[in-house]
Amino acid sequence: MKFFFILLLLFFVSCSTKEVVRQKPNIVWIMLEDWGYQLSCYGEKGIHTPHIDKFAEQGIRFTNSFCTAPVCSPSRSAMITGFYQNYIGAEQHRTSGPGFEKKVLPYGIKPITHLLEDAGYFTCFMESRKTDLNFITDRPIYQGKDWNERKQDQPFYAQITFPGTHRIWHRDSINPIDLNKIELPPYYPQTDIAKRDWANGLEAMQNVDRQVGEILNRLEKEGLTDNTLVVIIGDNGRCMPRGKQFLYDGGIQVPILVRWPGKVNAGQVQSYLVNTIDITKTILDAAGIDPGYELHGLNLFEEEILKRKYIFAARDKMDSTFDAMRAIRSVDFKLIHNLMPERAWCQFNKYKENNYPVLALLNVMNLKCELNKDQSKFMAETKPKFELYDLKNDPWELNNLADNPDYIKVKDELLKELMNWRENVIIDKGVAEEFRMGGWRADYPTRTLEEWETMLEKFHPWVFRQPGEMMKHPFR
Repeated sequence: MKFFFILLLLFFVSCSTKEVVRQKPNIVWIMLEDWGYQLSCYGEKGIHTPHIDKFAEQGIRFTNSFCTAPVCSPSRSAMITGFYQNYIGAEQHRTSGPGFEKKVLPYGIKPITHLLEDAGYFTCFMESRKTDLNFITDRPIYQGKDWNERKQDQPFYAQITFPGTHRIWHRDSINPIDLNKIELPPYYPQTDIAKRDWANGLEAMQNVDRQVGEILNRLEKEGLTDNTLVVIIGDNGRCMPRGKQFLYDGGIQVPILVRWPGKVNAGQVQSYLVNTIDITKTILDAAGIDPGYELHGLNLFEEEILKRKYIFAARDKMDSTFDAMRAIRSVDFKLIHNLMPERAWCQFNKYKENNYPVLALLNVMNLKCELNKDQSKFMAETKPKFELYDLKNDPWELNNLADNPDYIKVKDELLKELMNWRENVIIDKGVAEEFRMGGWRADYPTRTLEEWETMLEKFHPWVFRQPGEMMKHPFR
């Protein structure tokens, strides 16, 4: 019955799309930086995000939604083209140095903004001006900074990126969050500094929620709501250990919420597998644009997406931290292939060590042998080649079943599909020996106990600063 209902919905949307093509809908793409399911509409404890919650009630909230890379530049490069980042040569984060120069897009692929512009849309990039794309183009990605710059009656595409959920996290002076309301994942130490750091992130999201509300109110005030497709997503997972830069759900699971009045029924919660490059295909179809080539993503509203069994993700260079991982995820299982298992998960990365108080806490407690079994796993000096997780029974991805004989069939099936994706979809280059030996130092631990204790001590007043208190970040 549920499947029949979905088919009816998709038929309705499909029929409506033909009408939308004639109307040329406006498109607003709101991006939350470094943010996962930590919203009250996704069940996060302690946080209050009324504007996004209301938005979710007016459209579709996807509950199995993921990005293709766990950091901004490759993830955004994939989203704006509709192709996996490795396929277009945009997989290396902070592309620089010999062999990592930014190149033009291959195979005649164009950014979605150029396709929309060529079809008569006005394109603009609002709020944060950080595009973070790992390729170059022969003309600007966007035409302007606000949709009010468009010609009269011209349809517009606006991408609005809110940086408030990116570290450094400004606290919320209107609605500060009590530590007693915080629930941390079990792989973090259950200490006050870890809870306060998490709460500070939630407060930053509350600030951003108000900004989202302002955009939605502006659409309403200007009479644009009824003919505007609005998407709210995260570009990658949360900026915490085991989150951003890794292929656990904390790094690749991002909210995807869509509202399209009169075209998409309100109040939906859908659990089929979707990813952020599906948004590209959905937008182009809604605008009636054929790019002239087949995208990797699917239309969020068409029946084909219901047949999807897996989503895929890849992690490559992060700044000068060299590592490579590939992942395949079904609804029930995830397989991660660590292509450089000789390197620690927590090998040196300047960004993380200077911005993650909980990483300093983990290192201090690990070096003192104070972590429990689940918390210490992430602090190992090497990684297993494969990680297999039963997500129904182990949603925190703590019990690696890759060597469990009871799961051989599951592992083999996932690995076969993953290798097919690598070889035939993204044309994966894998890891060259030069890459394997490159980057920042790979020895681990990266600091002595005394050095980590000093860092944690410096983080402490920053984490516990009061809402509105002006304080210099200890490592900026």
